[in-house]
Amino acid sequence: MVGDEEYLNSEFITKVAKRGAEIIDVMGKSSAASAAAAACEHVHDWWNGNLSGGYVSMGVICDGGKYGVDGDLCFSYPCNVVDGEWKIVEGLEINEFSQAKMDATMKEL
Repeated sequence: MVGDEEYLNSEFITKVAKRGAEIIDVMGKSSAASAAAAACEHVHDWWNGNLSGGYVSMGVICDGGKYGVDGDLCFSYPCNVVDGEWKIVEGLEINEFSQAKMDATMKEL
């Protein structure tokens, strides 16, 4: 499925966008536990660092912004974390689809 651009750009995005409501419908419970687990994972990566050669997504404020994002926004960037210090990964290629989604998110924020 990962190589299926049509699926990724339509059905997958819709599924991810509605996952919180689906959890509530299926489980009859709030999706707060999912959000709490994500917060715990974020702190884990910040404390322990991330795998060498990979990166983690972190909501950070970056002076001047990166990847075309306004520097005043807290935005999710690809980061490397070493010894509790995070640094935004530079130079990743952003395709048109991803840039459009980033632009839409910036507009919402």
